[in-house]
Amino acid sequence: MNSEHLPPAKKPRRGAKGRVEGDGAVAQGKAATALGQGARQAGRDIHEVTIVLPSAAPDATADGLRQAYLGWLVTQANRLPLFVSDDKMMQLPAVYTALLTTASDDSRFPPAAAGAARQPGEGEPRQGERLSALEALDRERSLVLMGGPGSGKTTFLNFVALCLAGELLGSPAANLKLLRRPVPREPDASAAEAKPQRQRWTHGALLPVCVVLRDFAASLPADAAVDAGTLWRFIVGQWPEQLRPYADPLQRELLGRGGLILLDGLDEVPDAESRRAQVKQAVQAFAGMYGKCRFLVTSRTYAYQRQDWKLEGFAARELLPFTRGQIERFIDSWYAHMAKDLARLSASQAADGAARLKRASERRELRELAARPLLLTLMARLQTRGGGALPESREKLYAESVDMLLDEWERHKPRFDRRGQRMDEPCLGAWLGASRESIRREIDRLAYEVHLAQPSLTGTADIHEAALTAALRAASRDRPDARLMRLEEYLRDRAGLLSAHGEGWYQFPHRSFQEYLAACHLARFQFPDRLSELAKADPDRWREVLLLAAASVRNAPTAIWDLVDTLCGERVDPDPDAPEPDSETQWGALLAGQALHETGLAAADPDLQARHEAKRRRVRDWQRWLLRSRLLPARERALAGDLLAALGDPRRELLDVDHLRFAFVPRGAFWMGDEGDSDAPLHRNETLDYDYWIAESPVTVAQFAQFVAASAYRVHDADALCAPANRPLATVSWYDALAFCAWLGERWRDRLPAGWSVALPSEAEWEKAARGGVELPVAAQYATVGQGFALADPARRKNPQPQRAWPWGDEWELEWANAEMSIAASSTPGCFEAGRSPYGCLDMAGNVWEWTRSLWGTDWRQHAFVYPYDAWDLKREDLDTSDDVFRVVRGGSWDARRVFARCAVRFRSLPGIRFGDSGFRVVLRSSPVP
Repeated sequence: MNSEHLPPAKKPRRGAKGRVEGDGAVAQGKAATALGQGARQAGRDIHEVTIVLPSAAPDATADGLRQAYLGWLVTQANRLPLFVSDDKMMQLPAVYTALLTTASDDSRFPPAAAGAARQPGEGEPRQGERLSALEALDRERSLVLMGGPGSGKTTFLNFVALCLAGELLGSPAANLKLLRRPVPREPDASAAEAKPQRQRWTHGALLPVCVVLRDFAASLPADAAVDAGTLWRFIVGQWPEQLRPYADPLQRELLGRGGLILLDGLDEVPDAESRRAQVKQAVQAFAGMYGKCRFLVTSRTYAYQRQDWKLEGFAARELLPFTRGQIERFIDSWYAHMAKDLARLSASQAADGAARLKRASERRELRELAARPLLLTLMARLQTRGGGALPESREKLYAESVDMLLDEWERHKPRFDRRGQRMDEPCLGAWLGASRESIRREIDRLAYEVHLAQPSLTGTADIHEAALTAALRAASRDRPDARLMRLEEYLRDRAGLLSAHGEGWYQFPHRSFQEYLAACHLARFQFPDRLSELAKADPDRWREVLLLAAASVRNAPTAIWDLVDTLCGERVDPDPDAPEPDSETQWGALLAGQALHETGLAAADPDLQARHEAKRRRVRDWQRWLLRSRLLPARERALAGDLLAALGDPRRELLDVDHLRFAFVPRGAFWMGDEGDSDAPLHRNETLDYDYWIAESPVTVAQFAQFVAASAYRVHDADALCAPANRPLATVSWYDALAFCAWLGERWRDRLPAGWSVALPSEAEWEKAARGGVELPVAAQYATVGQGFALADPARRKNPQPQRAWPWGDEWELEWANAEMSIAASSTPGCFEAGRSPYGCLDMAGNVWEWTRSLWGTDWRQHAFVYPYDAWDLKREDLDTSDDVFRVVRGGSWDARRVFARCAVRFRSLPGIRFGDSGFRVVLRSSPVP
């Protein structure tokens, strides 16, 4: 979103949509209007900009010159390099989204000059707190605003200049009201937080002066002495000839009343010929002379952290990535502008496009990209250009993004010589005498080499200028070495596929682009053997590269099956006592599953060749085995479970209600409650003097879908059935769970023992199943309705931990339960085999909260039904009680802390509410049982 410095005003070209009225008027830009001295503004809003440039007559008034200057300034600030068609360009006020900052640890340098930066007053944010960029500028007289490439630094600077100039011109569209627009609220904000508050700005309509420091540096003779006057002469020299008589009035106003000096791109100043020292000296001298002015300087973070770049008396703050609220505000603004101002879309098309982009920006692979304003803008441009939708695959998204970024990097760029005359540079291909294809091939190779050598597994690699120059020299047909010596000057600050990142260093805009380009190189030259070798040995570095490379050859399925065979060539050993395969074998199998899923080849296909179907089943069998891996972390085991669902999970006990497996819980005493809990104290419960069977796992998506299809049940949340079929059902109400139980009981009426029914467990039945009784069966016993439920009394043993905290014992094991956001989603049963309960039940700690048939009471803060638990108290489990009575839920969930996963913890929810982490399991019990 970075705006660029624009050349001086010139006569309108033929076909421009401006009009000229009065003497000495000049119109510049599409849809612009120019009026002579004394004329009134005819444009309705800031998108139909009026530029007032009076003739340079000796009798031109200071006020007239001031108005002309402000009008010219508006044209410089009120645009973004975001073309959506040949004749309509995005306008800054329409899409600007307020930015947030955080304080730099050393935001006042040097310590001796700390008093020069005002300390926050009472009620103002302190260092380290989040503060909008505008409020930071309001607070600090002299501020350096830092951020990475594409973080919005220049856009903020231009927006401030536009709004201040617009206010002074009396614009209805760009003014202080727009400048102080509230920071977007977050979707999950509380009512108090959601109340919009205008940003703090207490300095009124300051007169803005904008300087592009890169161009200022280019105007300086080598080693020349500089002072405040040097910078002032450059400022005036950038104006159109008609405005230059305004120099003296402006200088008097800045010295007498003050203004806002906006200096863009301190980091973009080259170090060659001591220009950096010159620019810093000029800025410091200017700040000293114009002491009544406020100053804003922008710089990339990495650059300003160097001691020799820091400005005395300037505070520093760093821009933060977009929050969810900022992302949604930008998307809404973008599409509103497309429909209302640019007439590119209808209202309904704009609403649909905004909704699509919001959903896309929440995709795992796009979430981090969307937090950077430049890349979010790139996504919006791609979706707009693509007719309302982003590419469905990641690989296509990156392919189109790279093409667009390469366009940005390669395009003609206006520059100015020391006399302020415009000089258009050639595009990169013309400069090098190289084709776009050859440039891209060498950039792909460079991305692979730096990715291979990068020490860190996060962020983008630092690319030395020498490596980049060598890559571009290899792409050049004519090898123009003399020109390559000037590449640093050519490439510096060209936002796009590569951007400067420190003196002599470059980076890709995001790690994902580096990975995509490396994937393109491997797919072309080292597929699949080297790619497979790298990924199995170092999956944290090469997984995304492999998946993108696989996606890039999706139109050649045989190549993908060759990759799968290279990754996963061995069959699973069916012997449960066989040694565990090594890490590379397991990672190869997991990555093979991911590659099939990424390329759309995971599902069974009757037309698939038999040899490829054998490979697909081999990968499927490996995913099932990986669920119990001791080498893969929980997150990867959960991924294997999702891949198993895509490949066709063979575990019928999770997909078909008639194969639902139950664990036997024999009658007998157990310990219930928690020591120290006054409402639910630990006590020996003797009331469960009957046998029952409890489901080994929570009811899954597939099983509930089976119920919905067979019963025409329609009041459930349909989106809940979109999750992988083998995961526990979530987003389910207590009434949904009861309906399922009633349907299953009727379905099995002739297959259950006489007098038995399907029900939700009571909280006592649930806790006993999780913790175990005082005595336990020697071995866990399982059965299905087809096998029948034999009720023979099994051999028993003492429970070694009858008061255990979690199903496995008293010590928390992160790898034994899906809790504390370790996976950040639910997971298929079987990923946490080590966490089974003493009776053999899975996922009784974490994964999803589970409804019980027990009541809590009407006050969510206090139990109405306390312990000791009495199973004969019929009021505790009155299924016909009112809707305002909370029901007890048990077990914790994937996003709950470990304390909530304890066997004894009771929680509550209203029966009609559907939370995204609430599910249920069922019991088989004799009826009536209290």
